[in-house]
Amino acid sequence: MQSLIDWKGYLWVSLGGLVGVNLRYFVSRIITRFSDAAFPYGTLLINVTGSLILGFFLVWTTERVLADPRWRLLVAVGFCGSYTTFSGYAFETMSNFEQGHWALFASNILANNVLCLGAILVGAMIARAI
Repeated sequence: MQSLIDWKGYLWVSLGGLVGVNLRYFVSRIITRFSDAAFPYGTLLINVTGSLILGFFLVWTTERVLADPRWRLLVAVGFCGSYTTFSGYAFETMSNFEQGHWALFASNILANNVLCLGAILVGAMIARAI
């Protein structure tokens, strides 16, 4: 029986998380510099690209190649889990709600949900096409 404290698994998740969280910070800073602060474009871009990566990776490693399970810990759990940000999306959306910015509130919900689900599908399609 595998131990609940699998230090190697935690190491893979941590390494992926370290890269993902720093890339999220980097991308966020760049997008914030070049976009309007009223709409959270950085969070949207991060969530969409993270969804694309996750869709591609999971389909590619389950349907196309035989991958070591540690890759799933590194990329899917660690990297994508720390790169994307549901909490940031939720906070920014509720801030718009509380401030009465109804159009921004609704557009953020619609954009994140539709574009992220679409990105998962596109990532899966790309993986299946390779």
